[in-house]
Amino acid sequence: MPTPTHRCKLTVLAAALGALFSLPAAATNGMNLEAYGAKAGGMGGASFAYENGNSALMNNPATLGLRQEGQNLGLGVTLLMPDVKTLVGPMSFKSGGDQYWMPSISYIRKTGNLTYGVGMLAQGGMGTEYGDNAFGSGLPMRSEVGFGRLMFPLAYNVDKDLTVAAQVDYVWATMDVKMSPDGRNYVSFSDSSDFSGEAKGSGFAFKLGMHYKVSDTFAVGATYHSKTHISDLKGDGTFNFMPASFKVIDFQWPETYGIGVAWQATPAWLLVADVKHLGWSKSMKNFRLSVNGAEIPPLPENWKDQTVLMLGAQYMLKPGLALRFGINHARNPVPDSTLNPLFPAIVKTHYTFGVGWNLGGGHSVAGALSVAPKVTATNPNMFGPGMPGTATHSQTSLRVNYNYAF
Repeated sequence: MPTPTHRCKLTVLAAALGALFSLPAAATNGMNLEAYGAKAGGMGGASFAYENGNSALMNNPATLGLRQEGQNLGLGVTLLMPDVKTLVGPMSFKSGGDQYWMPSISYIRKTGNLTYGVGMLAQGGMGTEYGDNAFGSGLPMRSEVGFGRLMFPLAYNVDKDLTVAAQVDYVWATMDVKMSPDGRNYVSFSDSSDFSGEAKGSGFAFKLGMHYKVSDTFAVGATYHSKTHISDLKGDGTFNFMPASFKVIDFQWPETYGIGVAWQATPAWLLVADVKHLGWSKSMKNFRLSVNGAEIPPLPENWKDQTVLMLGAQYMLKPGLALRFGINHARNPVPDSTLNPLFPAIVKTHYTFGVGWNLGGGHSVAGALSVAPKVTATNPNMFGPGMPGTATHSQTSLRVNYNYAF
């Protein structure tokens, strides 16, 4: 039984890890990253039907069962570099939120037909920083939304061809906001940390996965990720410059599911393709906020569901050295009528490139680059009736992963 001192230390450690792994991120496929892990990151994010390392925790946990017996330690980091601007008439306002670091750590073990372990990562979110005179208002405007997960997978090799998996995820979310949701009132809840938000909530979700080898060269994989069940995000701040307590109501990560194929066309060429559905329409309908226990009128969002197409290829330049490339495409989920300068999740296409290198002795590294060209959208009433605003968003992402098999 831990002593009170030990319990305090454990609480502090858990809080520190939670802050580290809920870093805010700029939007990609909505709030979802276009890829998880550098191997998939080089191949357009496609990951459902082939072995893609410990990042399968966020992709398809059934592919964890494809590895050799033994243990794997994985470390990774993703750097998102968005370029977001809002145009108001002849004026242009650039978001200062242009670098977001997202780490990951995982341990996976396979013994016999069972594969299990634990992993933690920063999943995604949104973020913009417009300074103290945003859009000529004389007020600071900013947003930071971060999601993190602690994941516990279990994969089982039913036979030599079929693998199934189930996973429980502990999920947390944090949020900072400085904004005027209705053009009259001013809401501000924001802490000074680069690693967490003032408003916080947590809960659970689950994942299911399947992988089937149709032949020695062709495989299919499928996965289902449940909608999260996160408590309302609670924090303190000011409402119209008076102290207030806030609660962000029913802010959830959406239900996600998809299917993919992998074809070992030649000993050197691996070709992969995934299709994924993100159910934003059920989780991003309205931004609901209560102030001192009373809910204010919701801010409509009305995001549309996304179907994401991911295509990728890997070429073995020589044994132990892989080159990767791919494309990730989805329509913009944000309607023009609800486009908000603080949540401009409008990117559509990512072009990806990557490399993997087996260093020997169980050590391997992978890196990936993702480039999303600029997308532009206009809300004719962004700042009020007949007061249009235009958002532009482009983005570059870098991923690096290290794996040690022992």
